[in-house]
Parts: sequence; C-alpha cells; structure tokens
Amino acid sequence: MTSRWTEQDIPGQSGRIAVVTGANTGVGFQIARALAWRGAVTVLACRDPRKAADAAARIRATPPHPSAAGSGLVGEVEVDVEETNLASLSSIHTAAKAIRDRYPRIDLLINNAGVMWQPAGRTMDGFETHLGVNHLGHFALTGLLLDRMLGTTGSRIVTVSSPAHKQGRIDFADLQSDHHYRHIAAYAQSKLANLMFAYELQRRLTTHAAATTSLAAHPGGARSELNRTMPPLFRGRHWGLALPITHSTEKGALPILRAATAPTAEPGQYYGPDGWHEFRGRPTLLASSDSSHDAQAQRRLWAESERLTGVEYSFAVGDRIAGA
Repeated sequence: MTSRWTEQDIPGQSGRIAVVTGANTGVGFQIARALAWRGAVTVLACRDPRKAADAAARIRATPPHPSAAGSGLVGEVEVDVEETNLASLSSIHTAAKAIRDRYPRIDLLINNAGVMWQPAGRTMDGFETHLGVNHLGHFALTGLLLDRMLGTTGSRIVTVSSPAHKQGRIDFADLQSDHHYRHIAAYAQSKLANLMFAYELQRRLTTHAAATTSLAAHPGGARSELNRTMPPLFRGRHWGLALPITHSTEKGALPILRAATAPTAEPGQYYGPDGWHEFRGRPTLLASSDSSHDAQAQRRLWAESERLTGVEYSFAVGDRIAGA
C-alpha cells in the first residue's frame, strides 16, 4: 500500500477539533502544525505550558509546508494549549476536564507524547516511567475524553507506537519492572502496550457500533528530542551514524497524519515508514507483531490498565467515564 502520500493529501479539517499530546516539539509539533494549517482547532496537550505556548506561537507564524500548497490551507489558524502531564493522573484529570468544558466534541485525539530509554524511575503515581507515560497516561486521557468522541461521525483516535514493539513483551508478573529493570525492555513493553490498547479499543468500539475509530502509527527514526537518551554516536547536532537511517520530524509525522486523516484509512490499521526496518520512508500500511494481536493479552492489559488508572471506559454516548 505504499504511495507518495504527503501533507498535500490531508483533507481540509475546518470545523474539526484535534487534541495532540506532546505537541510542543518534534513529531507532535509537526502533527499539530499540519492539522492547524488545514483548519482544525488544535489543542496542544503538553507537560510544559510555557513551551506549549511558544509552540502555538510558532504554528501561527509558520508558513505552510511547500508540499501542502493548494491543499485546503487556511489563512488563520486556531491553536489552544492545555497543560497535560502524562506522568500524573491528577494532571490528566484536570486537563481532560478543561478540554471537556471547552469543547462539546472532539474529532481527533493523537496519543503522541512519550519517553524513551529513561533511567529507572517512577511517575507521580508510582508507575514505571515508560509504561506510565507512554501507555497508562494515554489510556486514562483517552477514557476521560471518549464521550466527547463517541457521537462524532468520523472521529479517530491514533495511538503512536514504534518498531520497538516487536521486541516487547507484556510482563504481567512484573509489569512495573519492580524486580528487574532494563530501559530498552521497558520502552519496548510500553510500545507493545500502545498497539494492544489501540487494537482492543477498536474491538470495543466496533462491538458498541461507535462512530469513533482507533488506529495506530509510528514515525520511524525521526530526528527529534525523543532520541536524546541514545548513545552520542547516534544523536547530537548532526546525528552522526544515525543520519543515513533516520528522517526529519516532518516526514516522521506523515504516518500519524495519514492514520488520522486519510479517507482510505480503516479502523484498526497501523501505519509507518516503508523503508529499511521501518526507520524512514513514505507512510504506508504495516503489519505489527503477532504478540500485538493476542486478544487474551489485550483484554488482560485493558483490565489492568483500568485498575491502575481508576478510569473505567463507557461506550454509551453521553455517559460520563468512571473516574472522571
């Protein structure tokens, strides 16, 4: 399904509301910029409100990407900011309430923010950092915003994963890495959890005949701040040995944008770059690992995620989510 899909292919988004986590920098910034420039009211859900405000100002001032000429761009963009720390359930609840109070509906939720290869650490609620931020934080935020999406025709939730999910294993006996911690394994587990969440969410949306769909995507080896924990030879000003196998954040954003906006994107699909080991290339439909499709493990992870976050999903339009 490889094609030369670019920003120019993003349909007009006027009248739509989009929430993008981690939108102040890197791939998230490029996603938010592209959506805002096509008319979506775009909410930057970020941990640092000052950096988010700076990003919003840059989006308003950024000229359209050259590839987007003539593709429904708007002359004036509307960008909002909401402080959202995915390492804190309290912050997630506060942010979700503020967004819910401000917007009667949400058309797009892009679960983009994340951490990678962090030293052993804990979120404010005691979760292992990768699992807590990358998966549990987005699980809670999605659940708390879901009723703003269920009745919205064409609404989509896109959860960002990584090729690292292929090395991941959900260790239910040591989910929080209490007994054994390896940063690479913790990151891979969280990225596998992202995919399992996206797929299980779609199964439940289908069961309830919801208007909302769930998809997943990954940016490949985008040259962003997420890589600041990589060995020095693979990051830095010129990106060293990583330069030939990585690509820009603009290109890294394209698979997520395709999953979020392409009319041909279908529920439960997974997008990413088509190049070597999915590190770079054009956005295309991908197949994820067999373990990501383990339905029993998906349901078990879902139940554990509800227990840990205290957010219990409801799929009835107009219902409030337990824990809200």
